[in-house]
Amino acid sequence: MPLPNPYVLDPDATDVHGEATALRERGPATPVELPGRVTAWAVTDPDLLRRLLTDPRVSKDPRQHWPAWIAGEIPPDWPLVSWVAVENMFTAYGPEHRRLRSLVSGAFTMRRIAALRPEIESIVAELLDDLAADAGGPPVDLRERYAYSLPIDVICRLVGFPDDGSRAQLRRIVDTVFDTTAEPGVAAAGMLEAHQLFGELVEAKRREPGDDLASAMLAVRDENDSRLSEAELTGTIFLLLGAGHETTVNLLDHAITALLTHRDQLDRVLAGQNSWHDVIEETLRWQPPVSNLPLRYAVEDIKLDGLTIRRGEPILAAYAAAGRDPRHPEADRFDITRENKEHLSFGHGVHFCLGAPLARLEAEIALPGLFARFPDMSLAVPVTELRPMGSLMSNGHRELPVHLTP
Repeated sequence: MPLPNPYVLDPDATDVHGEATALRERGPATPVELPGRVTAWAVTDPDLLRRLLTDPRVSKDPRQHWPAWIAGEIPPDWPLVSWVAVENMFTAYGPEHRRLRSLVSGAFTMRRIAALRPEIESIVAELLDDLAADAGGPPVDLRERYAYSLPIDVICRLVGFPDDGSRAQLRRIVDTVFDTTAEPGVAAAGMLEAHQLFGELVEAKRREPGDDLASAMLAVRDENDSRLSEAELTGTIFLLLGAGHETTVNLLDHAITALLTHRDQLDRVLAGQNSWHDVIEETLRWQPPVSNLPLRYAVEDIKLDGLTIRRGEPILAAYAAAGRDPRHPEADRFDITRENKEHLSFGHGVHFCLGAPLARLEAEIALPGLFARFPDMSLAVPVTELRPMGSLMSNGHRELPVHLTP
């Protein structure tokens, strides 16, 4: 049953933070309409969001807890279908979530992430050398050449995805998943293509296992079929490769943009008055890589202050709105010197992003490396002309053109 008086979200996301302000003004949680006329509760208050993200009465499994999905009321060509139909830890609940998360959590321990530093430094050095060859020439798209290239290379090496033409196919699939402006059926077609692509990866790893995450999960799958189904295996690889790079791309994109448009703060960092950690955490608060994350569902009626989320009603985590909550002084201002940089950009609770330490490490290496090599680089267009991604979820720019000074 649709929620009453919903705020209709713009699928093009042309004004992420203007929309977030409008949602906050309607209260800590408010009905919204997603593409396809699906309604949900958008939770914008960070304290309330933390409560719900740790509440066992909130599920991510539509097969158990979303009556509209169970009844077949959500069409297979729904633009957001890939966010709810996948079978992996992203949509699992309770014991099933713990089972699936445990199968990949070993790859994201602090020790293993720290061990990736030399490899990340090597990739960054190669990318910077490549950019230096074009310094002084026409504008360079830094999102394409740097913010995207680093995370996709890192996560593909970690998972064991080949460095061949199939990476272009992977990118097209991920772009489809995040594009909320696509025609009906495009997302569903992308899911089918993804399962085929990752099925082929699984078969290749079955023939020739490697020292990578896909091979490790496949070994678990083949040793004990009851622990990991084929759909869960391909779905988990899809999650790792997709979410494993998109958020880091947007983090780098926005951090670079923020520093190029706040030169006083860039000077503070380069002078050692503030750290790159300050830049990263303020960027995550100010411009969350994921602006809204679908979907969760109330397992039973949840009574909150002044409202009740009924059993089966969907919940949207409005991270962009939560990051600029008025409890942050001058919340719309990018300020690396602020003491409180708290945010929920990597989630909270049992579904907290496993890849958060990896994303932070990549940014801690990529940002100082870039500005050390090109301290005088500048945006090639006014910041107001940077085009948003066109996604209710992915908060980034389509391009980031800059002038690189030799």
